[in-house]
Formats: sequence, C-alpha cells, structure tokens
Amino acid sequence: MDRDLVLLFATRTLRMAAYGGLAVVLALYLAAIGLDPTSVGLLLTATLAGDAIVSLWLAIHADRDGRRRTLMVGALLMVLGGVVFALTDQFAILIAAAVVAVLSPSGNEVGPFLSVEQAALSEIVPSARRTTILAWYQLVGSLATAAGSLIAGLVVQVLLDGGAEPAVAYRTVIVAYAVAGIGIGLLASRVSNRVESPAPADPSIARRFGLHRSQRVVAKLSALFALDAFGGGFVIQTVVALWFATRWGLEPGALGAIFFGANALAGLSGLVAARLAARFGLIATMVGTHIPSNVLLILVPFMPTVELAVGLLLVRFSISQMDVPTRQSYTISVVDPDERSAAAGLTGVARSAGAAISPLLATPLVAAPILSGGLPFVISGTLKIAYDLLLWREFRSVRPPEESAAPIERVSSPDSGPSPDSDRPAEPAEGGSTGR
Repeated sequence: MDRDLVLLFATRTLRMAAYGGLAVVLALYLAAIGLDPTSVGLLLTATLAGDAIVSLWLAIHADRDGRRRTLMVGALLMVLGGVVFALTDQFAILIAAAVVAVLSPSGNEVGPFLSVEQAALSEIVPSARRTTILAWYQLVGSLATAAGSLIAGLVVQVLLDGGAEPAVAYRTVIVAYAVAGIGIGLLASRVSNRVESPAPADPSIARRFGLHRSQRVVAKLSALFALDAFGGGFVIQTVVALWFATRWGLEPGALGAIFFGANALAGLSGLVAARLAARFGLIATMVGTHIPSNVLLILVPFMPTVELAVGLLLVRFSISQMDVPTRQSYTISVVDPDERSAAAGLTGVARSAGAAISPLLATPLVAAPILSGGLPFVISGTLKIAYDLLLWREFRSVRPPEESAAPIERVSSPDSGPSPDSDRPAEPAEGGSTGR
C-alpha cells in the first residue's frame, strides 16, 4: 500500500480510538469531579464551539501553510486538552481549555484533522476511487472509535470494581487521550510532501476563507450541514451514554460495549454506501439512507425495555453513517483542488458550530421527566429529517464529475475572472437547479 495512505489511515485510527474512549467517560468524569448537569452541558458546548473556531482557522490556512504542519498542530492541541482536563477541576480553567484545545465529547471528528486528511487523500488517490477510499477511511475510523469506547469502558469498569474512586478511574482515559495526541503528531510528521496542495499559494485567498470559485456552493452546503449537526448534537455519544446510565442504570462496561457495536456497524455501513453511490449517486444515497435512520432515532425513547432501546439504536447506527463518506466525497468533488482543505474545513466547522449549542440544551433534558429523558432523540431525528429534505431540494441536480457523462459547465464567481476548464461541476442556480 501507499506509504502516505497508510500513515493517514494510522493517524485516523489512533485519533478516533482516543475520541471514542473520551466520549464514553467525559460527561461522567465531569460529574464525578463535582460539576452539575448545567455546567457539564456548558463545558461540552464550549468544547464544540472551541473546536469549530480552531478548526476554521487551521483549515483555511492548511493548503497554503502545509497540511502536515496543520495535522501536527492539531495533535498538539489534543495533548493540551487531555493534560489540562486531567490536572484540574477548576471550572474556569476547564472552560478555557475546552475552547482552545481539541476534545471530542461526541466520539466524532473534531479539530482540523478530517478536512486536511480528506484533501490529502484526494491528492494521492484517483477521483474514481475517492468515495471508496473515503468509505474505508470511515470504516477504519468507526472501528477505531468502537474499540476505543469498548476499551475505555472495560478499563474504567475494572478500576471501579477494584475500588478506585470514579474520578480517578475516568481520569485514566483522559490521560490516555493526551498520550494518543503525542502519537498522532509523530505519525503526521512522517507524511511526505505528496499530500500538499499542488496549486501555488495565493495570499489573497485567505481573505475569502481559502475559497475562490466555490464560495456560494460551500456556503449552502455549510448551512445545511450545520442544521444536520445541530440536530445530531442532541444525541452525541456522551449524551446518549448519560441517558442510558440515567434511564436504565447501565454501567460503563455496558456502555462501552454498546458503543463498540454501534460504531462498528456505522463503519461497515460506509462500504455499502460506496456501492449505493456508484449506482444511485452521492446525493440520493445520502438522503435515502439518512431519513430511515432518523425515524429509528425518534423511536428509541419509546422502547419499553433497555434491550429494545439498545437494539433499535444499533439498527439505526447500521445505516446512519452511510451519508458520511458520500458527504465527504461530494464536498471534495464540487470544488477545485486548491480549495479542498478549506471547503472540507468550512463545512466541517459549520457542523461543529451547529452541534455546539445542542449539548447545552440536551443535557438538562436527559434529567427531565418528558419521555423519561428521551426528548433529545425526538428533537434530533426531526431536525435531521428536515436537513435531508432541504439537501435533496438544493443539490439533487448538482452532480460531481464522476457521475456526469455530459460536459461540465464552468462557472466563475464574480471576482475570480475567466477560469480554465476544470473537472468541477457548476454551482447550483437559485432554487437548487443547474438547468441540466
């Protein structure tokens, strides 16, 4: 296999394992050191908001300042977050660290890594294989998240059974998160220059968030992805773990096993998504698999037993992430090569920003009597279905190059001037139609 491909997959694996472990224990750890539910929700929101700000800054400069360097800076910020959260219980210091550092309370991607790695992968694999490679990238990440969740849950359970204080047991995972950040930085430093942007640096592009011809289409995608993430923020892994612990009394070991299965199923679904996309198209695959998964999500809190609730959640995860590699591939395909890090970063930041407020609202709802604390599931599923319908309306006619047999029209933004032919499809006209 390609050496750079192996290194990028390795950074993804180690990072997502660390994220998976952190997501299982973070809310429980914050509660164990004496924070009330509102304070926990505020910290989770600050973490996601900070990740969005940091990711935005790093992503829009990555193509010009260096993708390898950006990955190494992100790894350093992971180390910072793990160290500070492990060493103090002072709320003010934790808030400051949550804003500046890279922490994942959801088990999902945060920080600059995803956007930079997507752009880097697009430099070393042909466009015809992009969706399949991103599907494997999703699978590796999901399996790593699952393994991290399982290992963290088991380690904490062993420590608790051995008489350790809850805060001490949970802190073990926080320290391991910081160590993982060191490993990621070392791996990123070994990636070659092949992953860097082939286009010459244009200093003025930074004033346009790293974009030139794709500003409008990225703005529309970002707004839609923010809505999807806002809905998803109500059921981030930390909140779901808290709900199962509060509603059904599940222990950390059981929670780790649940999220191991959920993330494993989610990753495997990405491979199916690549096949569906090859037949039906990226947008159709995204919407067609996402709507049923969100109907299942809405039904989770209505289940009368913990076994049915867990079972339905696992079925939901088996199809819920099919839109991830397709969404990533679509975003990369509709912009120019020297905009890829910025486009992936901006849409990723929009998702982080959209998800930032939700935990603050969701955490108190878990303790509310409505639906036995399950109202976040209903809110999340409803908002995400609205996103699916809007995405279909706006982008069903905008095809990436590999899906279009017809010549691609070239559209330039008003300030870009005449542009050469490119493999990027035209941006959508008002109302979501390209006229094709």
